[in-house]
Amino acid sequence: MRGGPLNVLLVEDDEVDVLNVRRAFEKNHITNPLFVAGNGLEALDKLRGGKIPKGRRLVLLDLNMPRMNGIEFLRELRSDRDLSATPVVVLTTSNDERDKIDAYQLNVAGYLVKPVTFSAFAELMVALNKYWTLVELP
Repeated sequence: MRGGPLNVLLVEDDEVDVLNVRRAFEKNHITNPLFVAGNGLEALDKLRGGKIPKGRRLVLLDLNMPRMNGIEFLRELRSDRDLSATPVVVLTTSNDERDKIDAYQLNVAGYLVKPVTFSAFAELMVALNKYWTLVELP
């Protein structure tokens, strides 16, 4: 893997979805470190507080969360000079057009609707891992 491991921050409040991501990583031998935050405030704290290594970071972001939702998180992230370039992929159940427009206006790298079955979800994690393995990140 070029440049070392990709530090993945999953911002997700649903424990079943967190478990599915962990299972998909394990099943497909994805060895990138996975960090978890239950909402946007917790995610910002981890990013700003040095709890996730700097460089080669990717945020997988749910939109519907308590305390600070995904769009609010994106606004805060993009306004922070130190974090504004962090790549974010939305991974959500929302297929709402307004959510997609808001997310892309905040420069997300992609918007993915969570598949219903675990096998499709695992395939999605493999595709994401392959893509981000090839991308040149600082």
